[in-house]
Amino acid sequence: QLQLVESGGGLVQPGGSLRLSCAASGFTLNYYAIGWYRQAPGKDRDLVARIFTTRATVYADSVQGRFTISRDDVKSTVYLQMTTLTPEDTAVYYCHVGPPYTGTDYWGQGTQVTVSS
Repeated sequence: QLQLVESGGGLVQPGGSLRLSCAASGFTLNYYAIGWYRQAPGKDRDLVARIFTTRATVYADSVQGRFTISRDDVKSTVYLQMTTLTPEDTAVYYCHVGPPYTGTDYWGQGTQVTVSS
């Protein structure tokens, strides 16, 4: 069964850094593109970054230059390195795999990131 498990969230001061991890199981990660999304209270769930099987990446404008997505297919894990964090980055962060790679959307349980002094 395909499963995604996020970890690495927490409380960090403005300007700080965090690294999130998304551990994948039940499928061979190197055949799939994986995305990181985030959802702040009262807002939609938005794409933050995505990494493709070629290791090509795309980023939301709001995180470009501050966040880096990477993958380790041997460890079946996708990472999101976040730097220069601001309170606007506060959200629950989710990893995702979905069409056209899979027939439906799969989400992890999410990890909370809070940026506050």
